[in-house]
Amino acid sequence: MDILIWVLFGGLVGVVASMVMGTGGGLVWDVVVGVVGAVIGGYVMNYFGKGGVGGFNFYSFLVALLGACILIVVLRMLRGG
Repeated sequence: MDILIWVLFGGLVGVVASMVMGTGGGLVWDVVVGVVGAVIGGYVMNYFGKGGVGGFNFYSFLVALLGACILIVVLRMLRGG
């Protein structure tokens, strides 16, 4: 059940991050960006002494969105675009 919630949460975050950053992927891409973004956002917030993703709530959504946007920016830099 936890995996399903991560996939749903990741999909939601990935879709919003793609809209915010102006990228187009597919559903699978958005889920991957959202889930990896949640991990990245958790690390970033822990570095600054705050909590990471702790459930299905608004704070966790914002942390995951931050991480997803960071991921998209890094991928753009690596691609040269």
